[in-house]
Order: sequence, then structure tokens, then C-alpha cells
Amino acid sequence: MKVTKVDTRHGSLNKPGFSNGNTLPYTGVPFGMNYFVLQNQTGSNWMFDPTYPIFQGIRLTHQPSPWMGDFSSLLMTPVTGVPTGSQAELNQTSYKIDRAIFQPHYFKAELLRYRLEVELAPTTYGAKLKLTNKSKKEPGLLLQTDEAIEYTIDKTTQRLIGKLPQKVNSDKSTLYFYFVLDFGRTKETPVSYLTFDEKEGWTRVREDITTNCFFISLGDYLEEAEISLGTSFISEQQALLNLEREVLTESFEGIKKKAADEWEYYLNKIEVSDRDAQKVQDFNSYLYRMFLFPQTFYELDNENQPIHFDVYSNSIKKGKFFTNNGFWDTYKTVYPLYSLIIPEKYKEILEGIRHFYEESSHLPKWLSPDERGLMPGTLVNAVIADAAVKDLLDEEEMRFFLDAMVKEATTPPTEEKFGRSGVQDTLAYGYVTNEKIESVNQTQDNAYSDFCIRQVAKTLGEEKIADQYEKVSLNYHNLFDKNSGFMRGKDAEGKCKEPFVSEDWGYDYAEGSAWQNSLAVFHNFQDYIDVFGGREKFLEHLVRLTNSDPAFEIGNYGMEIHEMSEMATADFGQIAISNQPSFHIPYLFAYAGKPSYTQLLVKQLCEHAFSTDLDGYPGDEDNGSMSGWVIFSMLGFYPVTPGVSQYVLGIPQFDKSEIHLSNGKTFITVVPNQYPQNNFVQQRKFNSETVEKLYLNHETILKGGKLDVKLGLLPSEKDYSHHELPYSLKNENR
Repeated sequence: MKVTKVDTRHGSLNKPGFSNGNTLPYTGVPFGMNYFVLQNQTGSNWMFDPTYPIFQGIRLTHQPSPWMGDFSSLLMTPVTGVPTGSQAELNQTSYKIDRAIFQPHYFKAELLRYRLEVELAPTTYGAKLKLTNKSKKEPGLLLQTDEAIEYTIDKTTQRLIGKLPQKVNSDKSTLYFYFVLDFGRTKETPVSYLTFDEKEGWTRVREDITTNCFFISLGDYLEEAEISLGTSFISEQQALLNLEREVLTESFEGIKKKAADEWEYYLNKIEVSDRDAQKVQDFNSYLYRMFLFPQTFYELDNENQPIHFDVYSNSIKKGKFFTNNGFWDTYKTVYPLYSLIIPEKYKEILEGIRHFYEESSHLPKWLSPDERGLMPGTLVNAVIADAAVKDLLDEEEMRFFLDAMVKEATTPPTEEKFGRSGVQDTLAYGYVTNEKIESVNQTQDNAYSDFCIRQVAKTLGEEKIADQYEKVSLNYHNLFDKNSGFMRGKDAEGKCKEPFVSEDWGYDYAEGSAWQNSLAVFHNFQDYIDVFGGREKFLEHLVRLTNSDPAFEIGNYGMEIHEMSEMATADFGQIAISNQPSFHIPYLFAYAGKPSYTQLLVKQLCEHAFSTDLDGYPGDEDNGSMSGWVIFSMLGFYPVTPGVSQYVLGIPQFDKSEIHLSNGKTFITVVPNQYPQNNFVQQRKFNSETVEKLYLNHETILKGGKLDVKLGLLPSEKDYSHHELPYSLKNENR
């Protein structure tokens, strides 16, 4: 897989009222500290429109989602001559969309107003800009920020040093973003520094200054110029070290090649081939999104030791750290994929999670750059449990995390943004009462997190703790309403609010209705099926969910939010694959003994809900989570229950796929009759042995080997024993 085949604009055509991915065309290195995007719009977090042929600058960004917003950003606009003024709109230019290059490792655009070609190649902590000047004017660089920056001019090296403040930790601390720009000049070949005054226009600056708009003129006519950038969240000295270590030691082409090599290391972890070349192209674009987040938030000091800024003590600490990640989204698909192909990176991220707990006294929920406190539950527990059962944590690490998870489950958080919601409710009633928003999701997610605690405790041989948390992992029972077949919120007296409308969004449900949010019993679907009244009734409910109109009521949102619009226009019933709570729903038919329904649904969703167009996602992509769903689904298996080393089988959608595992082995899937009309799996053989079960174990995949799959026009129905069905806690000891 060549990185040049990936167009980063996939899923970037969006509005606040409707998401086709809400992605940005990030150029950077995998898990880089900074990303670079073309900005062509101001005034909101939707800074890029791929159909709008306007260039306002290259934005150094740390925005993981428009809903989270950016921090420590910098707009860099190459120009020729003197800028018109201090506003981005006054200095913007047109560019030819079809001649621009948007690739993971490389960006290029022709700035028509300035007759200037700009190229960018990134590193982890910096970048190099290359300007090719076709005008008769001197080139320069305009810098703009939302907040005023302290600028320092090094008169000997002609370097410009910036210090940008960012309030964090509920405005109790200040994070500083330092950057250094090197223009390849000395005091004998100086550049001109200017700032803008509304009365006097652009005036030359000779001393340090604080401003949100700064212009550097390279001083004389140049056909080519290079600008080197180094950045740091640690200090000015660290930014200089990052500049000299990463950027100044390499040519532009050298940096570009190194970034390409880094991307191809990750992109080639999974190789697919198919007679339909477009499917292969689509898959590789999804794979690119898997290696953007979380972003590196640590740096290497003079002795190459990792250090990071701790926002809770306003000091520098030792160790690795990562940010820009919402675990409610990513635990479902991103980390299970990492466990297969890049467990070494998974372990580094876990180290960062540990450091966050040591510094904040809480496990993270949504970091950007510090805890933002969004979304239900503490689903980082699933990330920890999945690592534990897959042997990615040693005993000491597991004991550390077990203590942390138990504390979160039993102690109300010090601030509302941290920890579990409704800890006291759960301890008193066995559920989160509907006095708190999203109480149904909170209750189910807490129960699943308790199961994850159980899994870590069981792995450690702590049977007493395991038994305790196995019991409370059944708390979802307390909200199940047999009459309606849905999970329903209750008050402290155990009463549900009436009247009940299953299509009502909000209230007790997160970004959905009872249809999408009553099925989050990931660890115990056999028990849920029994509570439902048996397989037939459960299957009837799933079929009804799938075949229902995508109707909704706005509930307590007070308006039609974008998730409602995306579900309603997708024509996939109440499945709502446009949002994370529904990711596992197509796979639930396997638990009911109807894997053919899963196969058909998954294939239809992959083919009709996703593409690599500008509008290629059915909803928010969210840190790789939606891309991860497509990747797993196209490979033919899916991790319904992180924290259990098992994957539910679906339907592979390539002639051949090869997963290159970290242990040097390869897991190969071959489908000789991969035709569009074949929607059902007829037979599976792994290393020549027939596979009757509806799941694969993680350990089986890690051994490597060949899975041969035969497809057919019609399904082959059979009865499945509980041993052949995917994992449920209830079946564990049968």
C-alpha cells in the first residue's frame, strides 16, 4: 500500500447540521503531535470545505473533532509582497482544487493570487515548508492566531520564537505552545519582521512583541525558499531541540520520504486485494484514519527520555502521554484493532493513561488536551480489560489499573467532568436514576465497565473481586421493561416516566432513542435474550428494529440534531450506523442464531452507507472509530465485546486479505467466489478444519494461518448450540 494512494479529503464535506464524517484532511505523521490542514473558512470549527477553491493558509491544528474545537492552533499563510491587512479573508487566495495534493505525508497547492506554490512535509514535532515563487515579488509568511502570542526574535539566527497560551484544567492552569521558525538566514542576511496597526498599517518590529498577527518578509526576491518549523508543549528550548533534531537535519525531500515510510509501516499492516479496485482504495482510506488519534503529547528531552506537561500540577513530568481521544467512541473498534496489529503502540497509550490517573486521580473519558468530561460511562475500562485479557499488561500494571477502576466504580468524582456519573445512585439502587441525563446509557455502560473490572480481576486471580463485579455487571436487569422490550429510565422509587415513546431521542438516552440504546449488554447477550423471552422474541425485536422506518422525535434536544438527520436520511431503519451506540447491532443476529442476517446487513451497510467520496461517512468518524467499524466488517469479523478475546464472525468482502501480526505471523482470509451477488457465508475452514462456531478467538488469529471462506447466493440455516454462539457471561461456565 502506497501512501500516495490516500486522499485525506475523504469525509470532509460537512456542515454543523449534517455530518459526512466531520473529518479534516490531516497531513502529518502517524500519531503526530501536530497536524496541518488547508483552512478556507473562518468563524467556526468547520474550517475546511473541499469544494471551496479558496486558500486562507495552512493551519497547524490540534482539533480532533469540530465538536471539541481546536487548541494551540496557528495559521500560516505564504504570500508574495505585503499582506493586505491582518484578517485572513483579506489575504486569502484561490487555488485549483484538482491540482492540489492532499496526502497523509505531503500537501501541495498553487496560490493563484500570489503566483506561489506551497508544499509541506511533516515530522512528529515540526514540518518543513517549501515555497516556489513564480511572481516578481518577495515571498513572506503571515502568522495568525486566535489569542495573542508572545514573539521573540533571535537576531543572530533570525529565528522567530512564538509562545501561545492556552487555558486548561477548568482555567486553573496554562498550557503553552512554543514554536520556532527558521528561515535559513543569519544576521548578515536578515529577514524583516512586521506587525499590523490599524492606523499605520504594517510596521517593522525590531524587539520582542505580543500580537495575534505577525508577518515575516524574506526580504528579497527568491525563486525558492524553505521554512523550517519546530514545536513543543514543554519549553522554548525543547522546541529548538525538536527543530534541530527532526527538521534541520533533513532536506525537504528527506522529510517527505521519512513521513511516507512511517505511514507505509502502518498502512501495510493489513493488505487487501480484490477484483474491484475501488474497494481496495476505500479500505486504505479507512486505514489511514486509524493512525491519527490519539495524538502524541510527550516529547524527548536531551537524553531522549519522554517528558510531558501535566496540566493538573502545571509542571513537566516524566513519561509518555497521549491526548485527543474519546474512549466512548474508540474502545469499540480502534483499540481492538491495535491489539492485533500494533500492540506496542497500544502499550504506550496505556502508559499515558496511567500517567493521567497518577496526575488527575481519575481515569480519562475524553481528553483534548485535558479531561473534557463528555459522553456516558468510563469506557476506558474496556480498553484496559481488552489489554489485560490479551496479555498486553503485566501483573503490576493490571493491579494498578484494577485499583483505579474499582475506585471509579465506588467513589463519586471530585468534579462532575471526571469519573462515572451516578455512582451513589448505582450503589443505592443498582441503576442511575432518571434525574440524571442519559441514565439508561449510564447504567448499561457502568454495568459493562463492571464486567471489565471483573475480567481484569479474574485475570489476576482475584476471585472475590471478580465475583463482586460479576454480580453488579447484571445491573442492566434493573431497567429492562418486559412490556415494551426496551431499557427504560427509572426514578429513585423505581417508576418509569409515562407516556413512553420508543422514538423519543434524549432524556434517558445518549444521541438516540430506546431503539439504539437498549442493546448495550455487550458482555451478556445470552442472558438478555433469556430476559427478553427467548431467541425468537429477541430476533423478532431485531428484525422490527431493522425494518422500521427511521422515525424520531426530537425529545429534550429541542431541535433536530445532526445525528437524527443522518439516521433519517440513511434508510437503514433504526440501526443508525451513523453513531457509535449502534455499531454492534448488525452483529446481534449471530447471538440469536441467525448469522445470515448479520452477513447481509453488514455487507449492505459497507456497500451503501460508506464510500471514499467527500461525503463518504454516514456520520461522525470520531477518532478512527467509524473507520475501524468498516475495516473489521470488511475483513469479516468484529469485536462486539472488548474485554473478551473474541471476535464475532461476519462476512469478508475481499478476494484476499492479509493481517500482518506483530509476532511476525500472518492471518490470511481467502474468498474465491467474492461476487457482488453472493451475500452469505456457506462454509469456513481455518487451516483446513471446518469452523462451526460463529466467532474467532484472538489467540487463534495470533497463531496465523489461512481462513478459506466460501460464499453463496442463499443462506445455509442450522441450529447453533450455546458453545457455537459468541461470548456471553451466562454461557461461560456451562
